[in-house]
Amino acid sequence: MEGDEQYPLEFMENYSVIKLKETDDTVHVGLSDVNNYALIENLINFHKKKVVFYEIEKSELAGYLGERLSKSYSNDTGTLVQKDERILLDKLANDAPIVNLVNSIMIDAIRKEASDIHFEAGANDITVRYRIDGYLQTVHRLEKERFPAISSRLKIMANLNIMERRLPQDGRITVHIGDDMIDLRVSIVPIVDGESIVLRLFNKKKKPLNLDQLGLDEGELSLLRSMYHITHGIILSTGPTGSGKTTSLNAILREIRSDTLKIITIEDPVEYVTDGIDQIQTNEKIGLTFDSILRRVLRQDPDVIMVGEIRDSTTAELAMRAALTGHLVFSTLHTKDTVSVITRLKNMEIEPYLIAAVLKGAFAQRLVRKICVNCRESILPNSREQELFAKHNIKVDSLFCGKGCKTCNGTGYHGRTGIFELLATDDQIEEMILQGRKDSEIKAYIVSKGMKPLIINGLQKALQGVSTVAEIERVLAE
Repeated sequence: MEGDEQYPLEFMENYSVIKLKETDDTVHVGLSDVNNYALIENLINFHKKKVVFYEIEKSELAGYLGERLSKSYSNDTGTLVQKDERILLDKLANDAPIVNLVNSIMIDAIRKEASDIHFEAGANDITVRYRIDGYLQTVHRLEKERFPAISSRLKIMANLNIMERRLPQDGRITVHIGDDMIDLRVSIVPIVDGESIVLRLFNKKKKPLNLDQLGLDEGELSLLRSMYHITHGIILSTGPTGSGKTTSLNAILREIRSDTLKIITIEDPVEYVTDGIDQIQTNEKIGLTFDSILRRVLRQDPDVIMVGEIRDSTTAELAMRAALTGHLVFSTLHTKDTVSVITRLKNMEIEPYLIAAVLKGAFAQRLVRKICVNCRESILPNSREQELFAKHNIKVDSLFCGKGCKTCNGTGYHGRTGIFELLATDDQIEEMILQGRKDSEIKAYIVSKGMKPLIINGLQKALQGVSTVAEIERVLAE
């Protein structure tokens, strides 16, 4: 059997197909089921040239595949190997060009610490973008003709149906590169010009951040710790998707874990595996939802429960009742600031008396890009920036920016940190909740007690040279 650029092994095994020979204008393909018209159509579209099909016996194909599987795939340039449902990405693959391309994009994104890779089919080309430090950057524009092959390769790696182009698909890939193990969640949706494919990257061996690495100052750390050094109640982390809520809650749980506490988490997904904590992954396909798991978790004699997200009234009611009956509960909500959690809970049909009784604290957060320390320079604030600082009664003489360098890929930013707003409830706040006072009134009270709103925290980060005013405004405007 010939064919310098053979199909990936996973594809050949799954679909009983093999490339026999390829010339400049014709591809000869052997397959065990010549009536598999969907596969035949896909191969014709993939090759973009004449395809001649031959019926071959499965036994003949199995023998050839057995020989291929027994060979070593590693050489001087490296390869991509499927083993025990894991993809080992140690070096660039030397297989077919499309495999090389997908491998190199994955490796490049991982080394640049991207959180997501976007493959988007356009009318004339393919756009490949990375999300780095929360910001999308275009890194490649590829020929439109390559998209079917890229899509098929990723679907094979994620064990998805390569023929399905009409419906969304979700899958998962695990890769090794060096000592790192990266979990990639794959989301594919059909769009007008083809498909949009997004890979979300999770580095399983990356050490999670501790509480004092999140961007909180000493006063904020002290206040936050005072909130959860209690035996029961609920503490809520709030902010938009991707604002670091899960990272913060996991840092808190790692800090409080001990042999005397039973800690259970309900997550979607489990992003950080932590010793000493029982972690449960939701799975809606089999009925493992936040609320259904929470009901059963309460029978596990827990001291501390973390619910990854309160998405509906049922979960909200269960979480609040758990806090009322002697458990310390942590969870997240999507609100713009700390005070808004009160209105959000009321909108979820939680009675004010229950909110007042169990809400012990909340913290809002955002992630802002940090100025690259390798190219940071001092600048004078412009008139608009001076007005912004004056509006908040903050004196400013100089600010900082990154001029762009190799380390930050010319962006002037490298890495991210958090800006925070903390609310610790007291008797007065409980009374205001019971009285149905407006969010603005409660916020005015806690600001008078020394709470720093997100904008103040952000401007202080700009003064310290941690971030820029433009970045603070961008994040808070989202």
